[in-house]
Amino acid sequence: MLTVSGKPLLQWIIQWLKQNGVINIVIGVAYQKEKIIDYFGNGEEFGVKINYSHHTVEGGTSEGFRFAIERYVTDETFVAMNGDELVDIRIPELVKFHQKTGGVATIALGPLRSPYGVVDIEGDDVIGFQEKPIIYSNYVSIGIYVFSHEILSFLPEKGDVERICFPKLASQRKLKAYLHRGFWATINTLKDLEEAENQLARS
Repeated sequence: MLTVSGKPLLQWIIQWLKQNGVINIVIGVAYQKEKIIDYFGNGEEFGVKINYSHHTVEGGTSEGFRFAIERYVTDETFVAMNGDELVDIRIPELVKFHQKTGGVATIALGPLRSPYGVVDIEGDDVIGFQEKPIIYSNYVSIGIYVFSHEILSFLPEKGDVERICFPKLASQRKLKAYLHRGFWATINTLKDLEEAENQLARS
């Protein structure tokens, strides 16, 4: 329920999903679940349909995804996400890519944003500075995924999808990469929040 530019982060995400044609939403809830359910209800006020899947904090993202899929998801292909990010990906294009490449899972990747200023040098001389540059030679997961229903057979009962499930899929060449060069922000710190609010103000 972190607030970004006057609205809960989750509300921004729901609006983005709706704009991309996603109106059936399952929210995995554990921490602060009462506040989330009270605020969003069944989703009618926001033009979507929301179901809630309860899981434990200790079960990690794997348990959260597994319970949500088993309880509510019957589609062969569906979007999944961590819920702490803002992004301008076009979901239909992401889903089309997933279906074309034939993986069990597709992860959206963005170029690495250095958390530090980078110093340019020549020999012993400092010749310039780059303030927190975007490094296009390296990519990181931005927390948006497309899954085929087959993902259930790869999800452990507990643990994090990123640390357990994805490496296993990658070893079998069943994990695909969608490169996104647009806006994305994961909100983990006050600095992340400030930068996201500045971006929303410009958009």
